[in-house]
Amino acid sequence: MTYTLTPPTSRDADLDDLAVLLTPSGERRSDPQMDRWVTDLDAEALRGMYRDMALVRRIDAEGVALQRQGHLGLWAPAHGQEAVQVGTARAARLDDFLFPSYREVGVLTMRGARPADLVLGWRGEMHGTFDPQKLHMATPQIIIGAQTLHAVGYAMGIQRDETDQVAVAYFGDGATSQGDVNEAMIFASSFAAPVVFVCSNNQWAISEPVTVQSRFPLAGRAPGFGIPSLRLDGNDVLACTAAMRWALDHARRGRGPVFLEAVTYRMGPHTTSDDPTRYRQAAELERWRARDPLTRLEAYLRSEDAFDDAFVAEIAVAGDDFAAEMRSVVLTATSRPPLEVLDHVYAEPHSGIERERRRFAAYLDGFAAVEEAGQ
Repeated sequence: MTYTLTPPTSRDADLDDLAVLLTPSGERRSDPQMDRWVTDLDAEALRGMYRDMALVRRIDAEGVALQRQGHLGLWAPAHGQEAVQVGTARAARLDDFLFPSYREVGVLTMRGARPADLVLGWRGEMHGTFDPQKLHMATPQIIIGAQTLHAVGYAMGIQRDETDQVAVAYFGDGATSQGDVNEAMIFASSFAAPVVFVCSNNQWAISEPVTVQSRFPLAGRAPGFGIPSLRLDGNDVLACTAAMRWALDHARRGRGPVFLEAVTYRMGPHTTSDDPTRYRQAAELERWRARDPLTRLEAYLRSEDAFDDAFVAEIAVAGDDFAAEMRSVVLTATSRPPLEVLDHVYAEPHSGIERERRRFAAYLDGFAAVEEAGQ
């Protein structure tokens, strides 16, 4: 299941070589190499995947709304990328350790993150909103690509502990242009580290298209590091599950790292501070809307008589309940005193932090002095 490097002749032709099990129209396609990894997924299992993707989409919509209403400082939308997040996270074992970027709201949700975990960080109330050891997941990384190094380091620790866990690094296409990602792949390959690199190629690194970053598909880079790779339809949750199961099995058996390029699309802005209408065309958006991960799975389930109005209503209630709790958490949040931003930076007392605390306290006192003078 290793990707063969072939340069695309056009942006649309770039989709011709994807591994796919469920077409955009909802037709089940057979693939001898992929099928064996999803033989256990019956209609009920696929209904669960649809439910999860719909929940993630509802959560994402609520996060955008909360930011637009001034309750969150920022939000990184994941609309359109639900399949790769849900499919790969569901495939991982609970003790596998995941290292996400800031856009993996679906991965967080699949690992058991609660509403408060998804919003209080974006509100600026907490450094980290959950215990990484409980979710087996690192705090989402803002620095582009840095989590790949963390994942490889963790994977090398797994080797020394002689267990069969796997570390998983999530990142976008833009991160592949960062030195950290390439350095992580060098170490992973050199030490045969049990790590899976999941690249969500959503076509845009903020305003720069992936075709500017790389003249060849990104999956073609990994073999240069000695890492097997697979290029798959990132809007096909079935293919994402199969590919991830294969990759995890490869790493778990001590065969080293794997690179997955999940070709998907960011339907919304890069973050809520971005205006994508300034750099991409509406026609491109519509082409990708036709490849939507939820509508293709819905079409398949309907063909199997496994999708009805009662199912839709059940999902809507669950999504609305989760979103309502997100909103309640945000609206009832109490901002901590500014000085507490320096708490818990180190586990033990640190003289540098104490100096910073004194300087920050003096800075804050300056505002009080100005206010008193004004009165």
